[in-house]
Amino acid sequence: MEKKVTKIGVMTSGGDSPGMNAAIRAVVRTALFHKIEVFGIMQGYTGLVHDEIVEMDSRSVANIIQRGGTILKTSRCMEFMEYEGRKKAFENLQKRGIDGLVIIGGDGSFRGAQIFSNEFNIPCIGLPGTIDKDIAGTDYTIGFDTAVNTAVEAIDKIRDTAHAHDRLFLVEVMGRDAGYIALHSGIATGAENILIPERKTNINEIISSLEEKEKRKKLVNVIIVAEGDEFGGANELHHYIKERLPNQEVRVCILGHIQRGGSPSCMDRLLASRMGYHAVESLMVGRHNVFIGILNNKINYMPLNEAVKQKQVISDEWMKMVKILAT
Repeated sequence: MEKKVTKIGVMTSGGDSPGMNAAIRAVVRTALFHKIEVFGIMQGYTGLVHDEIVEMDSRSVANIIQRGGTILKTSRCMEFMEYEGRKKAFENLQKRGIDGLVIIGGDGSFRGAQIFSNEFNIPCIGLPGTIDKDIAGTDYTIGFDTAVNTAVEAIDKIRDTAHAHDRLFLVEVMGRDAGYIALHSGIATGAENILIPERKTNINEIISSLEEKEKRKKLVNVIIVAEGDEFGGANELHHYIKERLPNQEVRVCILGHIQRGGSPSCMDRLLASRMGYHAVESLMVGRHNVFIGILNNKINYMPLNEAVKQKQVISDEWMKMVKILAT
């Protein structure tokens, strides 16, 4: 337990995710309830370095809980990766008396927070704002539920047209390093195959499976591909399948950034609100330099230096289930 904070800065960093605004709102209103001044840092670490910092009140976060994106904006900041950039950021906080930070973002954002805290003794709290759900120490991350439901809705519609034309659809979802969106949306929509970065793609097995389904007149197939799959994504897979199965009707659909946008789901609003509330409470009692997650519906505090080292691991049981349910 360390010294309490008197002024808090809050920012969003890295890729945006639905629910970030709900987290900002919770941080601001919890801080104000406890008579703690709170400042919004625009454009993530870029705003920290370039002094784009504004004081916030209750009206600053009115009518934002249902909005996607982030009212504080976000960016990736190369200057913050250098010591001189971080020093400028510290000086900008120092002149306002800000002595605690809440960073809403992914593991890259947390690494920056950990380094910054170690160098300048600024207490930091990390909230997992990423659609990828790839951070250990929490069952869900802010934005994942919305993103995966967006994908499910799109895939359901794609399956309708696949049935109408007896086609194979390759649907690419987000997930450069993590396959959770592909895994969850694929299982939820009855996908015949799911390709993710965490598992080696057995292309011969996929071709054999398609040939076998063709023999038993199962011509409608949907394969979900995470963008970071080792095979190179849906377009590369399409070229290979057409070479091996020239008579197969194949279509590619890349869902892209629609998964990042949109009004956050009820689950994401609740998750973000709980995490934002507990971020301020943690700073108040001197629980510093932790990442706040939720495990088994209970708040879980993990040291930032551990959170940046660990990744969520997809179990073999999930992959076994995918195979059984797709037969």
